[in-house]
Amino acid sequence: MRDSDRFILWGGALLVSLSVWVLGAGQDAKETSDQPVKIVRLDRRFDELVPANATVERIAGGFAWVEGPVWHRGGNYLLFSDIPNNAIFKWELCTGAQLFLQPSGYTGALPFSGREPGSNGLTFDRQGRLVLCEHGDRRIARLERDGQKVTLADRFDGKRLNSPNDLVYHSSGDLYFTDPPFGLPKAFDDPGRELPFCGVFRLSADGRLTLLTTDLKAPNGIAFSPDQTTLYVTDVDPRRPAWLAYDVRPDGTLGKGRVFFDATPFTRLWKGAPDGLKVDQAGNLFAAGPGGLYIFGPDGKHLGTFETGVPTANCAWGEDGSTLYIAASTAIYRVRVKTTGTGY
Repeated sequence: MRDSDRFILWGGALLVSLSVWVLGAGQDAKETSDQPVKIVRLDRRFDELVPANATVERIAGGFAWVEGPVWHRGGNYLLFSDIPNNAIFKWELCTGAQLFLQPSGYTGALPFSGREPGSNGLTFDRQGRLVLCEHGDRRIARLERDGQKVTLADRFDGKRLNSPNDLVYHSSGDLYFTDPPFGLPKAFDDPGRELPFCGVFRLSADGRLTLLTTDLKAPNGIAFSPDQTTLYVTDVDPRRPAWLAYDVRPDGTLGKGRVFFDATPFTRLWKGAPDGLKVDQAGNLFAAGPGGLYIFGPDGKHLGTFETGVPTANCAWGEDGSTLYIAASTAIYRVRVKTTGTGY
């Protein structure tokens, strides 16, 4: 999502863009995307996660805004969304990046009037089927093996969702996802908006949709701790840009949220906002945000940063679980690390 380039004024419900897709930060990103990613080490624990000789490789570029990277373990390839182009691309070592699915998030007959029609967050279910957060169609959908899509969730209490953004599966089979309005043509002020809040939801394995919290102004990235007792969610609210942590109760609902790490210092230095995140098996957070990918210990200590210099959207574990793929503005990067992601 392009929330990383927005400033939100909540009092008057006015959304002001800090920069638009291609003419603003996207253009800046294209000018800097070929520059090497700088690895900044702040704590000795970082050295246990990232080799001293690590290099961050740019493997694909020239997109409008990349998001939602996910690794298909059976097929040995990466999928990622290019939201403005309403497309998903597939990257393989032997062939590079090729178009995988278009349209990916908006299938309406009329031209989409906003800037974010496509899919955002992507994941796979237990059967290896692709599950998508679709901005334009305002739903969670699943891509069947025959190429058809099935709607998993598009309404809550009879009202259409805003624009699902990111998602993560619990080991129970329940799907947790965030629902800010950034995919709507006019975001918070869109006349087609039906829900008066931005929620974090749980779609149970039996199809029941539960609202878990509405205390985030603009919920975005989402991930579980390794033991799934904590759910991490980012908030793009400029009054409190942060990564938050929620205790997960035994019944799957959430306790009161707390700030895990305040992103305000980062937003003052770089364009962007806290965005997607992943967790390794030791509980360290790899969190995309302004100017790069930030690594935090499970205790909230900032250990180091992969500085891309551009708004960075998300990341994913790939290959054997020790290769990190990074979606940064218009390009995809990868780096070999010493830790292993959850799920491997």
